[in-house]
Amino acid sequence: MGIFSIFSKKEKKEVLDAGLEKTKTSFFGKLSRAIAGKSKVDDEVLDKLEEILITSDVGTETTIDIIHRIEERVARDKYVGTSELHRILKEEIGDLLTMSGNKETEGFDIPEDKRPYVIMVVGVNGVGKTTTIGKLAYQFKQAGLKVVLGAADTFRAAAVEQLVIWGERVDVPVVKQKMGSDPASVAYDTISSAKANQADVVIIDTAGRLHNKVGLMNELTKIKRVMQKVSPTAPDEVLLVLDGSTGQNAFEQAKQFVKATEVTALAITKLDGTAKGGVVLGISHEMNVPVKYIGLGEKMTDLQPFNRSEFVESLFEGQSL
Repeated sequence: MGIFSIFSKKEKKEVLDAGLEKTKTSFFGKLSRAIAGKSKVDDEVLDKLEEILITSDVGTETTIDIIHRIEERVARDKYVGTSELHRILKEEIGDLLTMSGNKETEGFDIPEDKRPYVIMVVGVNGVGKTTTIGKLAYQFKQAGLKVVLGAADTFRAAAVEQLVIWGERVDVPVVKQKMGSDPASVAYDTISSAKANQADVVIIDTAGRLHNKVGLMNELTKIKRVMQKVSPTAPDEVLLVLDGSTGQNAFEQAKQFVKATEVTALAITKLDGTAKGGVVLGISHEMNVPVKYIGLGEKMTDLQPFNRSEFVESLFEGQSL
């Protein structure tokens, strides 16, 4: 179902263009300076492009892949002018995102025959995890779906309070227990309540402790196991929220969480305040996990379902070399 058709295409494009402005200005500014006076894509141009991609937080592996692809095209076509680099980069980045499982339209598609649809949200503190949950709940509700939130981050009072505030703001129920309660117990109660009240979507918040703590793996495994006592397929999605403005640190968090649990989707937040939008390309490609949402501002509508074509088009639109 087209959940996010509640927002106009024009509105989505305006938010996306504004959110990527810093990334576009930084990347293409560096690239234009790097190839000034050059007419042909040669080894020197490719070396400079590699440096720019890495410093734009695209990531080493993804950068090497992009450079290798362009080298193959240069060798095949014999002569590639710098004027063609814009088009080639756009095509190769689009292809890489497709290979990473990013379809034309992303976002969670809630199947009619699987209700409640359970989404477990993971990520370290400060990445915008609870805010992302609140915005998702709002958008699901606007689409006519019945939503229940679970406050399974029982280690921080602030985390539970923040989720309750979002629940009141969005007008959806929040299942919680006292501080220090077993997170798995909260998840169990949340899904039980959702089933009893015929809810469509359950979103479970989890503890945002440091991603390199060994206990995280055991905790997430336990939550999943207890969920399945109520809903055998739960969780239907494990959404990892990452702060795009942290660049390479987001890469490390992604690697650790993918090791700790079966991450099925990514949400990359705070892209509007950074020139590090290249992190979307690198994390998606290197983790081989699709980006489903990107955060481009504070408003409810500024959390957007990730659309590969729209993202690449916005990144390159209005830019020239």
